[in-house]
Amino acid sequence: MGSFDVFSHMVYELKKGVRNLALITTTSENLDLIKERLKRDNYDFITERLESDSINIFFGNSDCIEVIKSFKKSSLREFSVEEDFILGILLGYRLEEQCKRFIKRKSA
Repeated sequence: MGSFDVFSHMVYELKKGVRNLALITTTSENLDLIKERLKRDNYDFITERLESDSINIFFGNSDCIEVIKSFKKSSLREFSVEEDFILGILLGYRLEEQCKRFIKRKSA
């Protein structure tokens, strides 16, 4: 399954209410096609350029995107332990695993 197929499946899950926020890492060559689809489907999004030719694209519910924007960070690496926890919850990661990750990172 290619990254655009994964992206399409994530959009499907957003439409069905399975998730409120999604994150995909893909190559920058897919950016225009993905942005076009997100705009057509009225999903908010933000992008993060990575050191390689890859990008992270967060997309979904506008309130979730606003929470990420409120962190005012240009990279996931800059997120505090608390921001990382919030992001994981927004992305739908298992609460128990996010709590374990938070505790481990907070005590480090």
